[in-house]
Amino acid sequence: MKIALIGSRWFGSEALKLLHARGHDIHVVAPDAEDRLAQTAVELGYEPVLHTGRRRVTHEDLPGEYDVVLAAYSHAFIPLDKAKIASLGYHPSLLPRWRGIASVEWTIKAGDPIAGGSVYHLTDEMDAGAIAAQDWCFVLPGEDAASLWRRELAPMGLRLIVEVVDDIAKTGICRADPQDPRFVTLAPRIKDDASAA
Repeated sequence: MKIALIGSRWFGSEALKLLHARGHDIHVVAPDAEDRLAQTAVELGYEPVLHTGRRRVTHEDLPGEYDVVLAAYSHAFIPLDKAKIASLGYHPSLLPRWRGIASVEWTIKAGDPIAGGSVYHLTDEMDAGAIAAQDWCFVLPGEDAASLWRRELAPMGLRLIVEVVDDIAKTGICRADPQDPRFVTLAPRIKDDASAA
């Protein structure tokens, strides 16, 4: 399958390795040459496109058409008309709970005993698209956001991405279960104590 992977850091890099190992034709878009995703892309023989604005990926960054456009640790706005089958992202919450940039932090702050991850269809509204796949995990007592991400949510996201892409490759379609608006909660950026002072 032809996949545009837009991402960054460790998560984007690991997603690229997994999709590359499955033999997909991948177009990589990273924020800069120093980013881990860009470096992994070069190591694997890809020429990553570096989008100049961290908050926006343009049509020029995505030449041609793709079966799937996948956001893997990207907070940039992505054109939604470049995928023939689905434009997808991974969000580390049980959407529609904790839509927003600080979902893992709000999971901890709210004392949620259960967390989870969602592969969802990208839309113009933040984290509001239909669900392609979802899974859950327990939150350990005393756990912080970083340890929950490393222990469960990042590995879960990579597994869910691979499962969804494998299913699309096999069937040519992507599951899309609408989110229930009754359960929407928001996870805006949490200001640290120093910035609040």
